[in-house]
Amino acid sequence: MLTGCVRAELAAAREGFKHGLPAPAETSLLAAIRQRADDSARAKLRAVFNLSGTVLHTNLGRAQLAEEAIAAMVDAARSPCALEYDLAGGGRGDRDDLVSGLLAELVADGSPEVAATIVNNNAAAVLLTLNALAQGKEAVVSRGELVEIGGAFRIPDVMRRAQVRLHEIGTTNRTHASDYQEAISAKTALLMKIHTSNYTVTGFTAAVDEKTVGEIAHAAGLPFVIDLGSGTLCNFAAYGLPPEPTPQQALAAGADIVTFSGDKLLGGPQAGLIVGRRDLIAKIKKNPLKRALRVGKTTLAALEATLRLYRDPDRLAERLPTLRLLTRPLTDIAALGQRLLPAAQTAFGKLATVAVEPCLSQIGSGALPVERLPSTALVIRPHAKKPGKTLLTIEAALRGLPTPIIGHLRHDACYLDLRCLEAKDEARFVSQLVQLKF
Repeated sequence: MLTGCVRAELAAAREGFKHGLPAPAETSLLAAIRQRADDSARAKLRAVFNLSGTVLHTNLGRAQLAEEAIAAMVDAARSPCALEYDLAGGGRGDRDDLVSGLLAELVADGSPEVAATIVNNNAAAVLLTLNALAQGKEAVVSRGELVEIGGAFRIPDVMRRAQVRLHEIGTTNRTHASDYQEAISAKTALLMKIHTSNYTVTGFTAAVDEKTVGEIAHAAGLPFVIDLGSGTLCNFAAYGLPPEPTPQQALAAGADIVTFSGDKLLGGPQAGLIVGRRDLIAKIKKNPLKRALRVGKTTLAALEATLRLYRDPDRLAERLPTLRLLTRPLTDIAALGQRLLPAAQTAFGKLATVAVEPCLSQIGSGALPVERLPSTALVIRPHAKKPGKTLLTIEAALRGLPTPIIGHLRHDACYLDLRCLEAKDEARFVSQLVQLKF
């Protein structure tokens, strides 16, 4: 690696010399080689300060894990573990058993009729469910629920890959119970509702509630599937947050299968959770795709530890980082801004003014798209009359720190939303500001 860095810097120096640049001094050449080697040796997956204003930022890893989940992952990674081994019986076990009972406890009061299986994300959960329950047949979905998630992955595309024929009903803004009833034929395998978690349709609208769709499906002898997308196991309204549908509510409304994510509002590792009727879960697990989409021991360790936190709702907001950040008091965030202000003013003084101002955070990862949470930001405004170039310089300098700082640009300023900067990281954040290079 070091030899490659030397050759690359020498080649760059020779190319510059050909075009009239002076040959670099030995000290500067060695410094450039050292910098290139340091950059090459640095891990690509690095911790950052998420001051973007989006709590569950897909590009920044979504949910931060609880300490209990991190410890469980370390133990699973460090030692042999009973991943598919039945310690009670001494025979081969099923890795889903590590969390299936716990999920049934949390979403259905431990009902023996409810089981669960885990795959690597919710898109995989939807793909597997559709392929297992509806391959070669039709799935009936309202046109207003044909969601596109990040990266241009669309529900109709997932259905095609699952070898399921999409039967659209209703219109973009209005779907009625009669649309579901009239769509059912010998070709129908299931009825499906998809939570439009990353957008809203307002105005002249109509939708059919889950209970009614479930009744229509069951009257025709068909399973009813709900894709919640994000998914949370707690009542957000009880924490002063905008309400979000839960798997508990979906099952109570008559859903036979519910799919949702592990690394969004749930606050756990990346995973796709499938819960519902035991006979349907068994059919899903027999599908060959299940093995291709299954998760490993560290994911299951983190998921089990995260789910156990939900058994203690009185301390959940304290122990689960996602909920802690979403419910963080505005007074605490504003006080943090005032403490950070002097160091920030010193760091940017020659280039820009820095002020503490109110702002609005978003939850992110396709959850509650129109809801905002009051927050506080350090707002950096360049002195230049045309600040565009200076803002890009500031943004690049923040990204170039040992622990990169990720903010966002708007209104001719750089906003550093402080909702996700916790007290334990405050000193490290301040110590970096003196290393900014413009």
